[in-house]
Amino acid sequence: MTSSNDVLALLQRPLEPTFYPKDDGKTVLELPDSYLTDRYRPIGQELQSRFGDNVDVKIPVRDVRQPDIGFALAIPRRAAFSLFIQRHREIASRLIDIFLKLPDISTLIGVGSYVRDRVNVYLFQYAFTVAVQHRPDTTNVNLPSILQLFPDQFVDPSVFPKLREEGKVVTQKDRQVIDIPMNFTASDREDEQRLAYFREDIGVNMHHWHWHLVYPTSGPIEVIDKDRRGELFFYMHQQIIHRYNVERFCNLLGRTKSMHNFREPIPEAYFPKMVRSADARPFAARPQNFTLKDIDRDAEGFKFTISEMEQARDRIYAAIDAGFVEDKSGKRIPLDPKKGIDILSNLVEASDLSINPQLYGNLHIWGHLALSFCHDPENRYLEQFGIMGDLATAQRDPTFYRWHSFVDDVLVRHKDHLDPYTAQELSFPGITVSGLNVTITRKNAPPNVLLTYWQKSQVDLAAGLDFGPGGNVFASFTHLQHAPFVYNIDVNNSTSRPARGTVRIFIAPKADDRNLALKYDEWRRYVIELDKFAVSLNPGLNKLTRRSDQSTVTVAYNRTFRQIKTAQDIPNKDDLERFRFCGCGWPDHMLLPKGTTQGMAFDLFVMVSDYAGDSIGLEFDEAVNCNDSHSFCGLRDKMYPDNRSMGYPFDRKSPASVQTLQDYLGPNSNMRATDVKIKFTNTVIART
Repeated sequence: MTSSNDVLALLQRPLEPTFYPKDDGKTVLELPDSYLTDRYRPIGQELQSRFGDNVDVKIPVRDVRQPDIGFALAIPRRAAFSLFIQRHREIASRLIDIFLKLPDISTLIGVGSYVRDRVNVYLFQYAFTVAVQHRPDTTNVNLPSILQLFPDQFVDPSVFPKLREEGKVVTQKDRQVIDIPMNFTASDREDEQRLAYFREDIGVNMHHWHWHLVYPTSGPIEVIDKDRRGELFFYMHQQIIHRYNVERFCNLLGRTKSMHNFREPIPEAYFPKMVRSADARPFAARPQNFTLKDIDRDAEGFKFTISEMEQARDRIYAAIDAGFVEDKSGKRIPLDPKKGIDILSNLVEASDLSINPQLYGNLHIWGHLALSFCHDPENRYLEQFGIMGDLATAQRDPTFYRWHSFVDDVLVRHKDHLDPYTAQELSFPGITVSGLNVTITRKNAPPNVLLTYWQKSQVDLAAGLDFGPGGNVFASFTHLQHAPFVYNIDVNNSTSRPARGTVRIFIAPKADDRNLALKYDEWRRYVIELDKFAVSLNPGLNKLTRRSDQSTVTVAYNRTFRQIKTAQDIPNKDDLERFRFCGCGWPDHMLLPKGTTQGMAFDLFVMVSDYAGDSIGLEFDEAVNCNDSHSFCGLRDKMYPDNRSMGYPFDRKSPASVQTLQDYLGPNSNMRATDVKIKFTNTVIART
């Protein structure tokens, strides 16, 4: 009987033929001879007997009628694939649609097995994974992390020969862990290298890829048209920019400069030192002071000019300032406080939900393409796109933060046109936050001092090493980590009835990189959401505690780096979280900014908002079905579980009278802030 988890066999070792054994040699897909490619069909019987004899599990693949996939062959099998290229998006969308419409799991595996060896490897992995996430009969499939599929997009390529040698020469019980060097792309002479631990963090880049897997830019309408999808694009990327700028302050660097001027030289160089495993070509480097050029890659189906980018930018500015956008029929659609940000974000991102791409262009996508092809804008040297052209690698490049700071500024321009929140929208009568502190979970730890350090962790990369060793092959990598901590919040309900509220927790630095105090309107541009959860408040004093690992922003380490397993190789199905949103969320190890060795001062802010204004009429348990990272990822097949605007209460300007955070807190007893320090210890601790 075919299991839904058997689809995972099609995702392992993407460059190997489908008939190759999976699950460390334990599982094989038994293919009809007609499924074999021209290269292998003449020797099919010998191949299938050779690779199928010594396995534990055989998954029979039905000989089903195959759809026409000629359209997908326009992208060569081992070529680079980018979701920023329109032709690639259109082909992926058609392939997703084919996979979605197949009647059952058995047919999905049959069609997938045939298609897998014929289309572009990256295209197949993307389209098949999106379909598995969105089919009703595969919602319980525990999708692998992309690190398991394409480690070349996250890991220094110099470790792969070592991993293969270790796996081939040494028996599994005696294999050593291969260390991935930290910050390998530049020396300390380069100031931007101080942020490499953030930009090149494996979990951070996997988060960006997985979010776009859950919220694709293009595809069948039922896949992309999710509740508040555009607003989520805005808020998730805004939080990345806030976090990046705070990390810059931690490292005595100023806020990243937004890329408003498309013709200005880009001061930062970036040499990624990464190689695409599919064709063994390196990602292109970008020297200092490169400028964007008109892109003319017509043979690949796209061309545009910097003037077109400027025209799109200026038309969007004009629409924001006018308070409406025009749809394709010329109808004016207001950018109101409720839906405006969603409409505008889809338009700026240039998703398939854009209300009028002919008028407003493809601004966000054009920016990624212009940056990723700036080294060869006319295809003169037959170079493929740089790392800004791939969702899995884009955040490694300093220009990602320049470009998305600009995108954020465009969308914040709309937010700044909105009226400030009224006293009624901010208050919660009868509710007072009377106490607030945080403590790390260590005996005699002082309050309001949070600790960060380096941690060394291990990950099994065997599933992504095509034609590589059997069994596990582990690599170790070093990343930022924080000591677990607890929020202690005292809330007094002075009414005679129980009340329901939402606790919203944020953190932001008190000063910038020059140690100059931030005024309130600057301060809110660096606010980082840490958690958000509903509470019931009895009359009188309520003492609330909340662990840092319960955050609705983050996803746990073991889900970020989960291993790929088919149903045939899952030891305990009852205990395994296999829901499709489980991989979506900011990595838990990056919840806190790094801080400084002396201790960097932050404001920890807590607000208890009135649940009457928060509720969408949906009750859910954040402890089940991977609902725990809904701040960035929403809920599977449901509305976003918060009626407020994302970023509330800091997404709008305040009256001119509010100059400091204390001015903001003063009238609102349901808010409180306390001073905390984040101290960084430059030591490496191994994960237990």
